[in-house]
Amino acid sequence: MKIKCIIIDDEPLAAEVVETHLKEFSNIELIGSFTNPLDALQLIENGEVDAVFIDINMPKMNGLDFIKTLDTRPHFIITTAYREYAVESFDLDVLDYLVKPIPFTRFLKSINKLSQKFITEQSAESTPSNAEKSFIFLKVDKKLIKIKFEDIYFIESLKDYIKVFTKTGDYLAHKSLSGITEELPKSQFLRLHRSFTVALDKIQALEGNSVLVADKRIPIGRKYINHAKDVILNTPT
Repeated sequence: MKIKCIIIDDEPLAAEVVETHLKEFSNIELIGSFTNPLDALQLIENGEVDAVFIDINMPKMNGLDFIKTLDTRPHFIITTAYREYAVESFDLDVLDYLVKPIPFTRFLKSINKLSQKFITEQSAESTPSNAEKSFIFLKVDKKLIKIKFEDIYFIESLKDYIKVFTKTGDYLAHKSLSGITEELPKSQFLRLHRSFTVALDKIQALEGNSVLVADKRIPIGRKYINHAKDVILNTPT
């Protein structure tokens, strides 16, 4: 199965360089090239894209701001002339950060990383899903701690770390909220804010733009509000 990619870059020559590099890889299929991120939105939200090569500074919309708006996230590879956005980019869990002009040898490393990630994900699809599992292992203080899904109240993002609040205690781990949310069963957990993912069955109340979980009031982010309320109100008890 080929990796479906798109390019988002308002500079024709820069986009052409990426497209030329991609032609060297038989496992990559370029399905679109856009100068405006919003033109690629529907394709991404429909889950038709595996990876996006995206510039940062564009006249219509900043590439990083665009990534922040997305609920569905393929793998993003930043292609930019600026080095200073690297830390912010990796905070958004981008797969790689390429600085223009992009030499083919450096591009090759990025494709190898993408290919390996894709193979791992395809392999995971053939193993029991998180919905069939009842626990997750979390690395805490150099130890792997087994945490049952049924024990989790909610998870809070603390910049480079997450804090998992459970019935048995609270655990701090060096991991992104996006990363751990992907590992949890979607039928049991809901991300409702850039800083919070909650266990649906632990929600005690819904009030305005917030929920009550374990007697703590947790805000619902503006971009999550409609989807979050729909899921919460229609989740079987």
